[in-house]
Amino acid sequence: MTLLILITLLWAASFSLIGVYLAGQVDGYIVVFVRMILALLTVLPLFRWRHLSPKSGQLPQLTKLAIIGAVQIGAMYLFLYHAFLYLSVAEVLLFTIFTPLYITLIDELILNRKHLPLLWWVAAAVSVGGAAIIRYQPLSDDFITGFFLIQAANACFALGQVAYKRLPTGKTLAQSQQFAAFFFGASVIAGLGVLFFADFNLLPTTKLQWGILLWLGIIASGLGYLGWNLASKWVNTGQLATMNNALIPAGILVNVLFWEQSFDYTRLISGALIIVLAVWLAGRVHKLKPAG
Repeated sequence: MTLLILITLLWAASFSLIGVYLAGQVDGYIVVFVRMILALLTVLPLFRWRHLSPKSGQLPQLTKLAIIGAVQIGAMYLFLYHAFLYLSVAEVLLFTIFTPLYITLIDELILNRKHLPLLWWVAAAVSVGGAAIIRYQPLSDDFITGFFLIQAANACFALGQVAYKRLPTGKTLAQSQQFAAFFFGASVIAGLGVLFFADFNLLPTTKLQWGILLWLGIIASGLGYLGWNLASKWVNTGQLATMNNALIPAGILVNVLFWEQSFDYTRLISGALIIVLAVWLAGRVHKLKPAG
């Protein structure tokens, strides 16, 4: 849990950097592609090239990791950035609160469990409620398309997390040595997004923008997703699901403290406490040990 919390704080800072310095100034698809390439280069030194030999028996495993990366963050980002064409930022944040429910549902379907612990469902629902308190905003008139795009993004991110959690990957060192395949898959999908949707009139031009991209690619994406997926092996599904919504209060808090944005502190504190309660509830279930 400690690693998930640290990465949540890391990503919370990254959201503000994107919103303040990149959104509307640099094309989103280009941002994603640069992030994925930098992330791939960050973990590439850990990769063991002998795994590419057919004799190693690792090719099926690497292929699975590439597919997971392509879905979890590659396809997720394509849906997410399309959604911004139809929704305000507030609406995007609001509609992402369903991710914990998707994680819980997908985990049950993948594992073919008929009786997933009820407390995990309760914890996921409580987490959604806490996030809704924080992020609820009146909706625009035309939001249906955007809503379904965000749900597709949520489902991709949830599916990737559950698939990685349940994939037999060995110990932490072995996972680190294979993780470049994850970012390779994500880079391929992000590259297709650039090819078909990017506006090349909105390239990064300033040192600040490139500096933020380096931070997002190397730290937030490269180290962040590696750490998040590794940590997903150490917690149960309920804890993983509810932690997905912890980013909402953390992101708002960073934005308020460092960029002096106004916010209703009563809603922020109330929603955050409810999400903490959800994580605590999920941790009460010990029937199923964390995978890995």
